Formats: sequence, C-alpha cells, structure tokens
Amino acid sequence: MQTAILTCAPTGAIHTPSMSPYLPVTVEEIATAALEAAEGGAAIVHLHVRDPEDGHPVQDVGLFRDLLARIADASDVVVNLTTGGSPHMTVEERVAPAVQLAPELASLNMGTMNFGLYPMLDRFTDLRHEWERTHLGNKDLVFKNTFADIERILRTCGDQGTRFEFECYDTSHLYNLAHMRDRGLVQGPLFVQTVVGLLGGIGADVEDLLHMRRTAIRLLGDDIEWSVLGAGAAQTRTAAIALSLGGNARVGLEDSLWDGPGRLATSSRAQVDRVRTIASALHRDIATPQEARRRLALRDADEAP
Repeated sequence: MQTAILTCAPTGAIHTPSMSPYLPVTVEEIATAALEAAEGGAAIVHLHVRDPEDGHPVQDVGLFRDLLARIADASDVVVNLTTGGSPHMTVEERVAPAVQLAPELASLNMGTMNFGLYPMLDRFTDLRHEWERTHLGNKDLVFKNTFADIERILRTCGDQGTRFEFECYDTSHLYNLAHMRDRGLVQGPLFVQTVVGLLGGIGADVEDLLHMRRTAIRLLGDDIEWSVLGAGAAQTRTAAIALSLGGNARVGLEDSLWDGPGRLATSSRAQVDRVRTIASALHRDIATPQEARRRLALRDADEAP
C-alpha cells in the first residue's frame, strides 16, 4: 500500500472554547498545535483562525498571514486554508484569506446542507460566551455552497495555483464534484475528504463510509486520494477503517474533542499519535509533506503563486 497522508485540523468553527480547555484560540496556540501535529507525522495542517478575545471563528486575513508565517518558519508541512470558515459567514468572507494568501491547498465544501449543532447544547451547558449558545443552538442553520459559490471559489483560487481538499458530506456532494470535473473546472488527482458523523450529512456507520467510498470510485475513477474525517466519537474508528482500506485520514480538535470515551484529547498531536499507532499496526507508513505534495500535485511550498 502507499503511505497514508495524515491531515490535522487543530481548531475550527464547530467547537467552542467552553467545550475544552485544550482548544487553541490565539494564533500562537494554533501555530503551536499545528507544528506539534506536523512533528507527529501530519503531512497537512488544515487551518482556521479565531478571535483571540472570545474565540469565535473569523476569517481575518491578518491573523492567517501571521499564522502561516509562524508555521513556514519552522516546518515544511503542507498548509490547507479553509474556505468553509463558518456557516454563519458569507461566501465573500469565507474565501477572502485563500484569495489573498494563495495557499498550496484550500478546503472546498461541495454542497449546500443543513448543519445541526444544537444537540451539543445537551452535553455542554456551561458556556462562557453568548455567541457560543447562539452558534450551537441555531436550528435554521444552512451551510450555503451553491453551484455558483463552488464555481467561484474554484476559479478564483484555482487560477492562483491553489488546489483543493474537496469536503464531501454526502453522496450528492460526490456527484457535484464529478459534475465540476466533467465541466473541466477541476483536474485530478482529486483529494476527496469524506466527512461523516455531522447532523445534516451522512452518518458514521461503516456502511455509510463504504457507500461513500464506492460512490467516489464509481464516479471519479482511481484518480483520487480518498480520505476520511469522522466527527466526534467516530474519529478514531473511521480513521482506522480508512487506513485499513488503503486510504488517508484527518484528525484534530476541529473535528473531535475526544481521545477515547469521555476523555478529552489534550491536543491534536495526541490524536495524530493515536492514528499513527493504528497505521503502524496496519503496516502503513506515513507520508511526508513532500510525498503529499507529489501525490496531490501541489506546487512546492516556496513556489510563488
């Protein structure tokens, strides 16, 4: 089997600071978490930033620029900027950092969907900031990713040399990706991130995961790098399944706060270490950043866009 590409997402837009004392908030904390994950074997770090005062997700280009400089000074890890941001943001806000900073890699959500975080309020009741309750409790939240939105991000970022981690939360998103490929808007190899376990998307049962894999292969052929992101308690289990099938995996506190039943992960590095142990048990080696660049057809980190 090929080496396994591990992605780590150390912070994000789903969880809030009140949920875990280990969730990084400031640029310094996020950079430290990303570099620790890279030292542990993550070839790619998927990055969001937060307001340093109350931790709410922002798409501040200045914060991203500072974050990227800190990481580039210490590591050759592949940097993957979010264009998803938060479902509460406009597409213009979400895409601005990737447009201005032209990263090697950017995430791209492949379809509009309901986004249900409100069940978390039953488990996390001691919230310090009002924005957290508003963020989690919204039952009318729609994550807008229309065909026009997707095409706009593909063209504006792709023209700069940025390639994409295609985040697919359901089978319809795979059909949307195939449609964009058939129109010539994307070219292989396609980095397909299968997202399971979020309310509004496909579930995290093994049959759901296998159905997504079969559909991706049927629609897109073998010119894909297939990876799995399992939300919450599904993270380790779905990563193990992906690795056993020859695929790749993504972990990190953006996707799950946990490192075992009822036990908060003390860092994203802890999750990277756990999945790397699983990979070793399956006789899978871990890809280096340069291997990931080659397989995903990325430009070199120091190559001008």
